[in-house]
Amino acid sequence: MSRFVKYFTSNLSEILAISLFLSTLFLTGYTYNQKVTTNSVDTLDLNPFVEPGFPFISTSLDARKIGLAFPDDNIASRALAINLGDSAYVCFDTDLLRWSVAWTGKFLPMVLMAQISYKDFFNKNNKVTTLTGNPKLATGLYAGWSKGEPVFEDIRPDPELKNQPKWGPIPADKGRWKGMYLHGEKVILNYSVGQTDIFEMPGKVQFGNETAFIRTFQINHRTEPLSLIAAEVRNADYSEVKGNIAYIYHGSKRDTVTALGIVRSRENSMQPRIKNNRYLSVLLPSSKNGGEVSILVWKGPSSKKAAFEKLCKKKQPPLPDFGRGGPAYWQEEVLTAGKLSPDTAAYVTDQLTLPLPNPWKRNVRIADIAFFEDGRAAAVTFEGDVWILDGIDRNLHNIRWKRFASGLHEPMSVEVVKGNVYIFGREGIVRLQDLNHDGVADHYENFSNVMIQSPESREWAADMVYAPDGSFYVAKGGSQSNGPGVTSQVAKGFRAGSDHNGTILKISPDGLAFEVIATGLRGPYLGIHPENGTLTASDQQGNFVPSTPIYLIKKGDYYGVPPTTHRKDNPSIAPPLTWIPHRVDRSSISQAWITGDNMGPINGDLIHFSFARPGLFRVLIDSSASLRQGGVSFINANYPAPTSKGAINPIDGQLYITGFNLWGSSSTGVSALQRLRYTGKTSYMPNHFKVTKQGVILGFDSPLDASSVTTKNFEVKRWNYKRTQEYGSGHFKLDGTSGEEVLQVLATHVSADGKSVLLLLPDMQEVMQMEVAYNLRAKDGKSVNQQFWFTVNKTSEFKPESERFDKVDLSILTAKNPLPGLQTSNNELASAAKGKEIFQQMACSGCHSEGTKTKGMYGPPFQNLYGSTRYFEDGSSAIADDKYVRESILTPGAKIIKGYNEEMPSFVGILTESDIQSITLYIKSLSKK
Repeated sequence: MSRFVKYFTSNLSEILAISLFLSTLFLTGYTYNQKVTTNSVDTLDLNPFVEPGFPFISTSLDARKIGLAFPDDNIASRALAINLGDSAYVCFDTDLLRWSVAWTGKFLPMVLMAQISYKDFFNKNNKVTTLTGNPKLATGLYAGWSKGEPVFEDIRPDPELKNQPKWGPIPADKGRWKGMYLHGEKVILNYSVGQTDIFEMPGKVQFGNETAFIRTFQINHRTEPLSLIAAEVRNADYSEVKGNIAYIYHGSKRDTVTALGIVRSRENSMQPRIKNNRYLSVLLPSSKNGGEVSILVWKGPSSKKAAFEKLCKKKQPPLPDFGRGGPAYWQEEVLTAGKLSPDTAAYVTDQLTLPLPNPWKRNVRIADIAFFEDGRAAAVTFEGDVWILDGIDRNLHNIRWKRFASGLHEPMSVEVVKGNVYIFGREGIVRLQDLNHDGVADHYENFSNVMIQSPESREWAADMVYAPDGSFYVAKGGSQSNGPGVTSQVAKGFRAGSDHNGTILKISPDGLAFEVIATGLRGPYLGIHPENGTLTASDQQGNFVPSTPIYLIKKGDYYGVPPTTHRKDNPSIAPPLTWIPHRVDRSSISQAWITGDNMGPINGDLIHFSFARPGLFRVLIDSSASLRQGGVSFINANYPAPTSKGAINPIDGQLYITGFNLWGSSSTGVSALQRLRYTGKTSYMPNHFKVTKQGVILGFDSPLDASSVTTKNFEVKRWNYKRTQEYGSGHFKLDGTSGEEVLQVLATHVSADGKSVLLLLPDMQEVMQMEVAYNLRAKDGKSVNQQFWFTVNKTSEFKPESERFDKVDLSILTAKNPLPGLQTSNNELASAAKGKEIFQQMACSGCHSEGTKTKGMYGPPFQNLYGSTRYFEDGSSAIADDKYVRESILTPGAKIIKGYNEEMPSFVGILTESDIQSITLYIKSLSKK
């Protein structure tokens, strides 16, 4: 704590200097006109997702049904939609290095997950992007470039599942996407074909009412001939090559032509070619000389041929000096003032106000944050922007936000490595570089796209962490079937997706290679210890995942989701470090290790992030067992929005937390950036535990009042889950019947230092979930009332002398004692009031509204539900009566309401008959309003 305070007091002069600098910025007009002190989404005025003046967005595009003249097998998972000006656009497929489609008129519809929720914050009804403009040119699923003769077939490896699309980049020795440079309104694409490096500037040229698309290349020394496929025309019956122009005619009277022209330049060796009256291509012979060359591609009336031929004789604008960087797209900074939390507990959350509003009326949904060595930070948003933050100090009064990059495809991870910013999105890992040091990225380098990506909406680029050996680990979401799909259904809740869906991959330090570390995951997110490289992951409860797990990741592990196995050796399922109950954390995200010595009792600990609760959990690991096992306790603090990811600031040593709302959280906040700050006050959380054959040892940060440590102040439960294809799991006793077992606490003992408690418990066995609830007092009189949830993978032998417990009588365990039994609260009378209490306790309120609200809710609202007619996805219907409510609670997958997905677990063994009756009465009461 003293080191934390010392930093800010010893740097007062620096803070004053920054304040003076900010005053200067206000006078010169480079700072937004007012300091932002609060964020209010209710009054937020946002511009459209696509910004005028910025030349591209990353996307996926399904162009399989754009007309009979075009290839019918044309879908791009990773692509750049580039604005060429005057309502002309091109989609460049970075996996196949081809122009997927070029068109005029309307731009793409904004229907992807980040786009459709950009203004409608809880809208999850995303669609597959299709073309709504006027298509002019297209190519099919084959590489746009090849060495030697053109190849009109997909050269990528076959997927593991037959009759599924191929995804991912072409083999690197054939061609590799290297990134792009931005220069004003221009985008310069960079890729290699074989050993030849190519820079390409897409553009358009108007002649009369016609639009021709121009591709200007800078191609240096090439040792072998290269071929470029420029367009495919399906319904043509005649073609010709006339000098430097090739024509393919189509239409009933050949009144339409698709033409390719070589623009005259010093490089006259390029040859237009046609194959099968269908493919327009260009041959580039090997050459020792390099330089710029251009081609024009056009579709239009045959009567305009002469004008096109004339156009091909005109010299086209050269590539700009893109290697030196271009003008900054965003010059203004946004100044915000955060809000400190009162020091009411050992750990509190300070709020770092987001730059909302901002000059561009841009939404800011923070997904992740990473720090530079000097304390500046890079933050990435779900809408694809990167911001640089400066001025983060103790008081958070003057935080400067500067936009650094944009156009990325649903990124959710950022890392800063040796001063470089790395972003992981659906396009892969992008390294951003500011070439002219104006504070805005000019070079979007493809650091790695070796991970395979499909366009399935839930196969998101979930997480990326940087390892001590210089490599990266990435986690990819499983291809869940909720939402529109482009691949086949392969299991309940899953589509085929790509061969890397539901996996954890290790990316080599140069970004060019990968190895599969673990498979069988549904929705993994990661954490890594930055010093020793310990890798952790969580998964999302759902089909095949009975509840929330946290894993210690080992290479070769399989985690139990059959559709994402990606193996044929029938692997065994690796156990988690711990399970977490649905009512405690129904939607988990990433983890972070507390490094340094500024966070008090949690220094060195693993922190787990809950999206749905929301909030943070302290993870404890019982390493005394031969098989590692863990448990979690909640860190009580104010969490105004979902908590997703976080990072330690190297200057103040505190944990900074990001998160945004979309997929169903108990929080209604849209996004927040917070600082978990250690105040120096006393902590009362559990800090270690150990499972023995005789019971459980639970340690605390502070000494306890021994008089409060009695058997009646503890309640211990245990249960198993069942892993099935259904969504989540009920609770089951060790004999397989439904329900939870209550273990009688036979005796309690307090350690010599007062900080540890031994609970002697009968019949200790391996079990998936245990819960210890306690109502104690600390030695200073503070109430200590919380729960601890853990998993028993293995029990060890209790040794009183080494655990500092005196006079422990273990014979009580062999005496006649009550066997574990069900809770005795089952006889409680049913009531609507009890139903409302259960509605909150079981986290039902995170998915169902008590009123009529549907935004942000995964399930239908409860008001007026009882007695109404319910319509289901299979076309059937039923009246919502007592029987229907009971079935919905115990077997929620039996009938899915039309317009909703199966995202509710069974409450078998969790709720008693009295509980179910209470919930039914509560729902009835809401229907009377």
